[in-house]
Amino acid sequence: MEANAQKAPARISSRTRSERKLAWMLCAPAVIAMLAVTAYPIGYAIVLSLQKLDLRFPELTEFIGLGNYGTVLSSELWWTDIFNTLFIMAISVAIELVLGMALALVMHRAIFGRGLVRTAVLIPYGIITVVAAFAWQFAFAPDTGFVNHLPLISEEMDWFGGRFSSFAVIILAEVWKTTPFMALLLLAGLVTIDSQLYEAARVDGASAWQRFTRITLPLMKPAILVALLFRTLDGFRIFDTIFIMTRGAQDTESVSILGYNQLISRLNLGLGSAVSVLIFFCVFIIAFIFVKGFGVKVDEGRAG
Repeated sequence: MEANAQKAPARISSRTRSERKLAWMLCAPAVIAMLAVTAYPIGYAIVLSLQKLDLRFPELTEFIGLGNYGTVLSSELWWTDIFNTLFIMAISVAIELVLGMALALVMHRAIFGRGLVRTAVLIPYGIITVVAAFAWQFAFAPDTGFVNHLPLISEEMDWFGGRFSSFAVIILAEVWKTTPFMALLLLAGLVTIDSQLYEAARVDGASAWQRFTRITLPLMKPAILVALLFRTLDGFRIFDTIFIMTRGAQDTESVSILGYNQLISRLNLGLGSAVSVLIFFCVFIIAFIFVKGFGVKVDEGRAG
């Protein structure tokens, strides 16, 4: 009887209710501010995306429903820009993860001058993206750059004259700029690992590679996934570097530049808003996939 009896719902004490009420009151200003700066612009963009609205021809404005989305999704330019964005994002994030892990290990294991090492590593991330993009553009320019004069370059090359050579410079600039950010996030996960685990592994005869693959990487999975989430979202919205270096020439345009061209250059608020909403949904899907995967990995790590 007792085993089959249903448990009575736990009563919430007055103290718990007051704490929850206080928590909501404390969160309310931040929630209201977030709704004001995000929810309204997103909602207004959705409304604009459902209209045929071109500021060059305001008299032709009309409600067309999902027509703008059909135009964007059926355009070859949209899918080319999606490929460009994913290509740059995937290669940049992969390289940054490897280099970021190496930098995190260096910063964590530095014997002396640890603070100086960490500060020096973070300098590229502190530089404004536009300034960094201009610096890399000047370095690879055929007339003003020094890269073509390096010993490893056998002949002068127009780096921004081809699609994938432009991609190479853009990816290098992105990796140089944001690898310190990746390293900082990975370092936060690295310092939480108990050093006694490494000492026990050394006693058992584990090599450095075995300690890295069987201790460091499994325990850093949450930190790695968080770093990948932030950097992937940032990489998908790439704009500054491409805009400064090529402005989308040589088929290097990203989806963010496509939205900029429609909204600002062509003054087509309908199509531009549709592109913006589609970018928002892509970012939402990426975040959803990472957050779901992140939760599973954390549970697995705790269970282990």
